[in-house]
Amino acid sequence: MKKQPKTIYACRFCGHQVPKWMGRCPECEKWETIEEEILRPSAAGGRLLSAAERPKPVPIDSVELGDEERILTGVGEFDRVLGGGIIPGSLVLIGGDPGIGKSTLLLQILYQLAAAGRKVLYVSGEESIRQLKMRSLRLGAGSPSLMVVSEVDVDAIIQMVESEKPDALVIDSIQTMYTPEAGAAPGSITQVRQSTMKLMGLSKQSGIPAFLIGHVTKDGAIAGPRIMEHMVDTVLYFEGDRNHGFRILRAVKNRFGSTNEIGVFEMKEAGLAEVANPSEVFLSERAKNAPGSVVTACMEGSRPILVELQALVSSSGFATPRRTVLGLDHNRVSLLLAVLEKKLGLNVAGHDLFMNVAGGVKISEPAVDLGIISAVASSFLDKPIPEGMLLLGEVGLTGEIRGISHLAARIAEIGKMGFTRCIVPVNSKKQLLKTEGVELIGIRRLPEVMNILFQAG
Repeated sequence: MKKQPKTIYACRFCGHQVPKWMGRCPECEKWETIEEEILRPSAAGGRLLSAAERPKPVPIDSVELGDEERILTGVGEFDRVLGGGIIPGSLVLIGGDPGIGKSTLLLQILYQLAAAGRKVLYVSGEESIRQLKMRSLRLGAGSPSLMVVSEVDVDAIIQMVESEKPDALVIDSIQTMYTPEAGAAPGSITQVRQSTMKLMGLSKQSGIPAFLIGHVTKDGAIAGPRIMEHMVDTVLYFEGDRNHGFRILRAVKNRFGSTNEIGVFEMKEAGLAEVANPSEVFLSERAKNAPGSVVTACMEGSRPILVELQALVSSSGFATPRRTVLGLDHNRVSLLLAVLEKKLGLNVAGHDLFMNVAGGVKISEPAVDLGIISAVASSFLDKPIPEGMLLLGEVGLTGEIRGISHLAARIAEIGKMGFTRCIVPVNSKKQLLKTEGVELIGIRRLPEVMNILFQAG
């Protein structure tokens, strides 16, 4: 008896299925994400494996490892984010806002691999090969080893890869891919999941590294079921404001390297250029002796980066003061404002507060707490931070300054950038045997910091 198509309702964000349409997903609690899909029965399944053909468990000690040599792309910042290069057979998912530079970056990566003598394939489901040619001329990314094709059928792509045997594969984008077995429309949850599964199987069996470009939602998450992020080996996010020239490539998942590693690029007419010294770039336009401006050092993976925190405290004309925070955790800033008012007596509750991390960087670690409080206090008192001073430390609710990690790496970067004094927690200072060129000032409580910075009683 022939099977009839089946209608399901699934969340396009998390993939949760419900028996009927609902306004809110009960799993991820997102609104207006439940969509109707029609599942058509697929063809008969493949041959069942016999008991002799099925894989059997083996002791982990008996598993032999080969020499997994990473493939260097020639783009140092990209190799850094991946953990030292591309692992053969890995599946990498890259997300970012429209127009941020995902396609541009991967076309440049493939060109570098082609220039090194490797055969690469760029599959586009959104652009024609003529459009790809125009982009390659602008980027100067022309090579006979760089092949392009416009295709959306995953099965046809798999046959093409098996025939051409490229050394690397790019799919732009995964939301445009289509497999007839799924029976749903391209971009739906079922299609994205099935297409990713097939491409993952292709990559693992052939050893060809594959890069999937993914669209993002208005919340900044990769569109499609969250299970797609669990299926791939590495998830990279391209961050940055389209109105600014800098782009940050961040690893949020990496099975072959450290997470939260970043690479910094600058968008130019000829494409994306590497930024070898991000600290110098982020501090290049910093104003001297400006109240509300503080420099701190944050760790992005294994790399210390100096960034400028800016704060502006002004009188409020509203009953509820405004709190606008860019690049920092809004809840963390609110917590530090309460500590600032309670422990230092600065009445900022009735003032508007605007905070920003210059350069479009997003910081989430607590080691910059002291920099946030100092920037707010500097703007409120209208007194600049002493020249050559940098602040590091986590601030507790009782006003104590807690220790931070990777202090030696941060101090080394601080010395390279010409800063001569740094306020650090006492417990962290004790762990350093010596520092060259940077005077460390150890503190225990928040009032000590204010006395050093502003000579207040």
